[in-house]
Amino acid sequence: MLEYVTCFCASSNRVEKYYLEAAYELGAILARNKKTVVYGGGKVGLMGKLAQGVLDYGGKIVGVIPKFMQKYELGHDGISKLIEVETMHEREEIMIKKADCIVALPGGCGTIEELLQAITWKRLKLISTPIIIANLNNYYSNLIQQLLKAIEENFMRTEHRNLWEVANYVPEIFDIIRYYDTQNTQVKLFDVPPNVT
Repeated sequence: MLEYVTCFCASSNRVEKYYLEAAYELGAILARNKKTVVYGGGKVGLMGKLAQGVLDYGGKIVGVIPKFMQKYELGHDGISKLIEVETMHEREEIMIKKADCIVALPGGCGTIEELLQAITWKRLKLISTPIIIANLNNYYSNLIQQLLKAIEENFMRTEHRNLWEVANYVPEIFDIIRYYDTQNTQVKLFDVPPNVT
Protein backbone atom coordinates (compact mmCIF):
# COMPACT_ATOMS: atom_id res chain seq x y z
CA MET A 1 0.00 0.00 0.00
CA LEU A 2 1.21 3.48 -0.85
CA GLU A 3 1.35 5.48 2.38
CA TYR A 4 3.45 8.54 1.55
CA VAL A 5 2.55 10.64 -1.48
CA THR A 6 5.10 13.31 -2.36
CA CYS A 7 3.63 16.25 -4.23
CA PHE A 8 5.77 18.71 -6.18
CA CYS A 9 3.95 21.96 -6.91
CA ALA A 10 4.19 25.73 -7.28
CA SER A 11 4.45 28.37 -4.59
CA SER A 12 2.93 31.07 -6.80
CA ASN A 13 -0.39 32.67 -5.87
CA ARG A 14 -0.61 34.48 -9.21
CA VAL A 15 -1.75 31.46 -11.20
CA GLU A 16 -5.25 30.71 -12.45
CA LYS A 17 -7.74 29.85 -9.73
CA TYR A 18 -8.28 26.45 -11.37
CA TYR A 19 -4.79 25.28 -10.39
CA LEU A 20 -5.18 26.41 -6.79
CA GLU A 21 -8.52 24.65 -6.52
CA ALA A 22 -7.04 21.49 -8.05
CA ALA A 23 -4.25 21.45 -5.46
CA TYR A 24 -6.81 21.79 -2.66
CA GLU A 25 -8.93 19.01 -4.19
CA LEU A 26 -5.93 16.68 -4.36
CA GLY A 27 -5.04 17.39 -0.74
CA ALA A 28 -8.60 16.65 0.32
CA ILE A 29 -8.76 13.38 -1.64
CA LEU A 30 -5.44 12.18 -0.25
CA ALA A 31 -6.49 13.05 3.31
CA ARG A 32 -9.84 11.28 2.97
CA ASN A 33 -8.02 8.19 1.75
CA LYS A 34 -5.52 8.17 4.64
CA LYS A 35 -2.45 9.09 2.61
CA THR A 36 0.31 11.11 4.24
CA VAL A 37 1.36 13.96 1.98
CA VAL A 38 4.99 15.07 1.72
CA TYR A 39 5.55 18.44 0.06
CA GLY A 40 7.81 21.48 -0.04
CA GLY A 41 6.54 22.95 3.22
CA GLY A 42 5.19 26.23 1.85
CA LYS A 43 2.08 28.11 2.90
CA VAL A 44 1.46 29.97 -0.37
CA GLY A 45 0.41 29.06 -3.89
CA LEU A 46 -0.46 25.49 -4.83
CA MET A 47 1.65 24.34 -1.87
CA GLY A 48 -0.55 26.25 0.56
CA LYS A 49 -3.78 25.06 -1.05
CA LEU A 50 -2.59 21.44 -1.09
CA ALA A 51 -1.76 21.67 2.61
CA GLN A 52 -5.10 23.30 3.41
CA GLY A 53 -6.97 20.55 1.61
CA VAL A 54 -5.15 17.93 3.65
CA LEU A 55 -5.68 19.75 6.94
CA ASP A 56 -9.35 20.54 6.32
CA TYR A 57 -10.04 16.83 5.93
CA GLY A 58 -8.02 15.70 8.94
CA GLY A 59 -5.04 14.32 7.05
CA LYS A 60 -1.32 14.28 7.76
CA ILE A 61 1.10 16.44 5.81
CA VAL A 62 4.88 16.70 6.19
CA GLY A 63 6.73 19.68 4.78
CA VAL A 64 10.42 19.83 3.88
CA ILE A 65 11.86 23.33 3.56
CA PRO A 66 15.36 24.84 3.38
CA LYS A 67 16.21 27.08 6.33
CA PHE A 68 16.87 30.08 4.09
CA MET A 69 13.23 29.98 2.96
CA GLN A 70 12.12 30.18 6.57
CA LYS A 71 13.81 33.59 6.73
CA TYR A 72 11.11 34.80 4.35
CA GLU A 73 8.40 33.20 6.51
CA LEU A 74 7.32 30.90 3.71
CA GLY A 75 7.07 27.77 5.85
CA HIS A 76 3.63 26.50 6.85
CA ASP A 77 3.44 26.41 10.66
CA GLY A 78 0.11 24.57 10.82
CA ILE A 79 1.05 21.27 9.21
CA SER A 80 1.70 17.93 10.90
CA LYS A 81 5.49 18.26 10.71
CA LEU A 82 7.91 20.74 9.14
CA ILE A 83 11.44 19.50 8.51
CA GLU A 84 14.09 22.18 8.02
CA VAL A 85 17.10 21.31 5.86
CA GLU A 86 20.19 23.18 4.71
CA THR A 87 19.88 23.00 0.93
CA MET A 88 17.44 22.60 -1.92
CA HIS A 89 19.19 19.36 -2.87
CA GLU A 90 18.67 17.93 0.61
CA ARG A 91 15.02 18.88 0.47
CA GLU A 92 14.56 17.17 -2.89
CA GLU A 93 16.41 14.05 -1.77
CA ILE A 94 14.23 13.64 1.32
CA MET A 95 11.03 14.24 -0.65
CA ILE A 96 11.96 11.64 -3.27
CA LYS A 97 13.31 9.09 -0.80
CA LYS A 98 10.26 9.33 1.42
CA ALA A 99 7.81 8.82 -1.41
CA ASP A 100 5.77 5.72 -2.09
CA CYS A 101 4.31 7.71 -4.99
CA ILE A 102 5.25 11.04 -6.58
CA VAL A 103 2.78 13.52 -8.08
CA ALA A 104 3.91 16.57 -10.04
CA LEU A 105 1.24 19.25 -10.03
CA PRO A 106 1.77 22.31 -12.24
CA GLY A 107 4.67 24.52 -11.23
CA GLY A 108 7.63 26.54 -12.41
CA CYS A 109 11.26 25.64 -12.99
CA GLY A 110 11.68 24.23 -9.47
CA THR A 111 8.75 21.86 -9.84
CA ILE A 112 9.83 20.82 -13.32
CA GLU A 113 13.37 20.19 -12.05
CA GLU A 114 12.01 18.01 -9.22
CA LEU A 115 9.88 16.02 -11.66
CA LEU A 116 12.76 15.44 -14.05
CA GLN A 117 15.06 14.52 -11.18
CA ALA A 118 12.57 11.88 -10.02
CA ILE A 119 12.25 10.49 -13.56
CA THR A 120 16.05 10.40 -13.83
CA TRP A 121 16.41 8.54 -10.53
CA LYS A 122 13.80 6.04 -11.66
CA ARG A 123 15.56 5.67 -15.02
CA LEU A 124 18.77 4.86 -13.09
CA LYS A 125 16.88 2.36 -10.89
CA LEU A 126 17.60 4.37 -7.75
CA ILE A 127 13.86 4.35 -7.04
CA SER A 128 10.92 2.33 -8.31
CA THR A 129 8.30 4.83 -7.18
CA PRO A 130 5.27 5.53 -9.39
CA ILE A 131 5.53 9.03 -10.86
CA ILE A 132 2.35 10.81 -11.92
CA ILE A 133 2.48 13.91 -14.11
CA ALA A 134 -0.66 15.93 -13.37
CA ASN A 135 -1.27 17.39 -16.82
CA LEU A 136 -4.06 19.64 -15.60
CA ASN A 137 -5.39 21.97 -18.27
CA ASN A 138 -2.70 20.48 -20.57
CA TYR A 139 -0.04 22.24 -18.51
CA TYR A 140 2.63 19.59 -19.06
CA SER A 141 1.70 18.61 -22.63
CA ASN A 142 4.81 20.22 -24.14
CA LEU A 143 7.09 18.63 -21.56
CA ILE A 144 5.52 15.22 -22.15
CA GLN A 145 6.00 15.70 -25.90
CA GLN A 146 9.65 16.59 -25.28
CA LEU A 147 10.15 13.38 -23.29
CA LEU A 148 8.51 11.38 -26.08
CA LYS A 149 10.71 13.22 -28.60
CA ALA A 150 13.77 12.11 -26.61
CA ILE A 151 12.54 8.52 -26.96
CA GLU A 152 11.79 8.97 -30.67
CA GLU A 153 15.28 10.39 -31.27
CA ASN A 154 16.92 7.58 -29.25
CA PHE A 155 18.13 9.77 -26.39
CA MET A 156 15.97 7.52 -24.23
CA ARG A 157 14.84 3.95 -24.84
CA THR A 158 11.27 2.94 -25.73
CA GLU A 159 10.74 1.29 -22.34
CA HIS A 160 11.49 4.59 -20.62
CA ARG A 161 7.96 5.65 -21.53
CA ASN A 162 6.95 3.50 -18.57
CA LEU A 163 8.82 5.73 -16.11
CA TRP A 164 5.81 8.01 -15.64
CA GLU A 165 2.02 8.09 -15.77
CA VAL A 166 -0.12 11.00 -16.96
CA ALA A 167 -3.33 12.18 -15.31
CA ASN A 168 -5.45 14.96 -16.79
CA TYR A 169 -7.79 15.50 -13.83
CA VAL A 170 -7.40 15.31 -10.06
CA PRO A 171 -9.68 12.26 -9.61
CA GLU A 172 -7.59 10.48 -12.26
CA ILE A 173 -4.48 11.07 -10.12
CA PHE A 174 -6.08 9.13 -7.31
CA ASP A 175 -7.31 6.43 -9.69
CA ILE A 176 -3.66 5.78 -10.59
CA ILE A 177 -2.62 5.77 -6.92
CA ARG A 178 -5.43 3.33 -6.12
CA TYR A 179 -4.28 1.07 -8.98
CA TYR A 180 -0.76 0.90 -7.53
CA ASP A 181 -2.24 0.29 -4.08
CA THR A 182 -3.90 -2.87 -5.40
CA GLN A 183 -0.72 -4.11 -7.11
CA ASN A 184 1.22 -4.34 -3.85
CA THR A 185 4.49 -4.36 -5.82
CA GLN A 186 6.01 -1.10 -4.63
CA VAL A 187 9.60 -1.39 -3.39
CA LYS A 188 11.54 1.56 -2.00
CA LEU A 189 15.23 1.22 -2.74
CA PHE A 190 16.49 3.90 -0.34
CA ASP A 191 16.67 4.02 3.42
CA VAL A 192 14.85 7.08 4.74
CA PRO A 193 16.74 9.36 7.14
CA PRO A 194 15.46 8.89 10.72
CA ASN A 195 14.22 12.49 11.10
CA VAL A 196 11.67 12.09 8.29
CA THR A 197 9.31 9.57 9.89
